[in-house]
Amino acid sequence: MSTVSMRIDESLVGAARVAAKAEFRTVQGQVEFWAKVGRAALDNPDLPASFIAESLMSLAEPREDSVPFVPRSQSSLQA
Repeated sequence: MSTVSMRIDESLVGAARVAAKAEFRTVQGQVEFWAKVGRAALDNPDLPASFIAESLMSLAEPREDSVPFVPRSQSSLQA
């Protein structure tokens, strides 16, 4: 993957630094994530940004860490 240097507003970098620390990403990774969410939100204006962000994060999870979905049966809901 190639890299490109860009000028980004210092306040945006500061916000990315705070969010990156909370989400265990690099500052660069946080800005890239925000860009992906923004692009997907523009391409899908009917979807909430939170849904898009969660979908992108789930796609990035390693498959070996995934757990299959098992719906609860009706009998367990009545107990």
